[in-house]
This record gives sequence, structure tokens and C-alpha cells, in this order.
Amino acid sequence: MKLALLPAIAGMIVASPTLAQTREHSDPLRTVQAATRSATVQPVASGFVSGAQVYPYNEGTIFQAYAAPGLVTDIMLQPGESLIAVASGDTARWVIGDTSSGSGDGKQTHVLVKPFSAGLSTNLVITTDRRAYHVRLVSTVTTALSSMRWTYPQDELLALRRKAEAVQTAAPVATGLAIEQLHFNYLITGDKPAWRPLRAFDDGAKTYVEFPSSLANGDAPPLFIVAADGKAELVNYRQRDRYYVVDRIFDAAELRLGLKKQQVVRIDRVSRRAKRRGA
Repeated sequence: MKLALLPAIAGMIVASPTLAQTREHSDPLRTVQAATRSATVQPVASGFVSGAQVYPYNEGTIFQAYAAPGLVTDIMLQPGESLIAVASGDTARWVIGDTSSGSGDGKQTHVLVKPFSAGLSTNLVITTDRRAYHVRLVSTVTTALSSMRWTYPQDELLALRRKAEAVQTAAPVATGLAIEQLHFNYLITGDKPAWRPLRAFDDGAKTYVEFPSSLANGDAPPLFIVAADGKAELVNYRQRDRYYVVDRIFDAAELRLGLKKQQVVRIDRVSRRAKRRGA
């Protein structure tokens, strides 16, 4: 009786979609195959620039390359990139070498591959001083990529960001200001550290605190606005070169630096008449 139940139980297990799905997902070989297929990108017509297939580089992507007997496929690295090593899964049936073109910053490394016969496939790992490339090589009878290379979106984004930061840094602290619009009626008192401001002024909307050039050699002191009741509150400001730019006018502020022995420099806005009298 018990033996008769075994085929029925086995049939229930096979017929159960949940059990079948669990069994499929537990197969590591199928998991690796699926992940490899998903990570592999193929040549596309829109990716060709003249005779070169151009891939956007992405870490972890596997880039497909086609080669053929009697033809050399040129895998071109980024100009200025230095080759560290090339490893292949099949060095017996593939000829793999490297060369370079250009000089200086424009020097470019070329990894050259050629199969002995059609119907072969292997992988190629290229490591450089900047990144690692994973290439899947497939040989056909007569069709081969003459060359392949990459674009580098992340590098281009970083370059644009650096350019924007450089433009912002090189920009003047303020533009369109007329001398007659500036008010210099600020009094600086307190300690005399190396970073003590040279002067403070405003244009009616923003306040500018000018520091000596030595500010770049040490810690920059935070700026606090001092209210009428004496309470200090950290204020939002931005540092441009050796200036602090505060998007408001204040009556009193303090620059404080240090914990145990704190250095304090006070900036007070005074009436222009008092400023002339004390000048």
C-alpha cells in the first residue's frame, strides 16, 4: 500500500509549479548562465563609428567581440591608459598580443586577437591602471570586427563636473557691483589669529568678509550671527577664494575657531557717521 503511494507523491512533486520553480532556481549552473547572458552586450548597428564597434563602458559588463581566422581584431583601450595584464581562457587556439600607437598622453594600447579556426569561443580579461575589461570572443568563418573600443560616460561626467567647479572657482566673488553701492562701515575686533579678516563690507543685500591669503593654509573659522540678546547662531554662507559671502546683512557676527582655547573675532556693523568719527 505504501509502495503504491510513492509514484503518486512523485507525480505531485513534479506537477507542483512552486516546487519546480524552487528546483530551477536552486540550479547554480542555470543561474550563472542566465547572469552571464544578461551581462553580455552585443554589437549593434548604431554602435559603429566607421568600422569600429563602440561600446559605452560599464563595470561588470561583458562585451562581445567577433573574430575570424586570417583576420586580426583590434581591441583599443582609452588613450593614456596603461596595460597591466591580458588573460584568456584559451591561449592554444587564439593568438593574443598587444601593441601601442601614439605617444605621451595620447598613447593608446591595442590588444590584438586572432583565432586559428571558426566555431571557437573564449573570454578575455584585460586589466589596466584604470579599470578591468571583460570580453567574450567568438570566432566565425569570415565575419570579424575590425576594431572595437569604448566611450567612458563616468569619466565624461566627472570631467564636466570638474570643469563646472573650475569655472565657479575662477568666477569673481561678485559681479555687477558699483563702488558707490558698497558699504564698508564694519568694525573688526577681538583676537588676532593669522586668519583675522582684513575687512567686511556689503552691497545692500549680501555681506562679504575678506580674509588674508593665509586662510587657505589652515582651518577656516565658522561664522556665527550674534542676535540682540547675545545668542549666537551659525549662519549659512559660502566660501569663494578668500571671501565669505553671506546672503544677508547682519549687525553683529563672530568668527570662532578652537575648542579649549577658542579664538574669537567679532564683526560689528556701525553707522557710517560713527565709522568716519573712529577712522
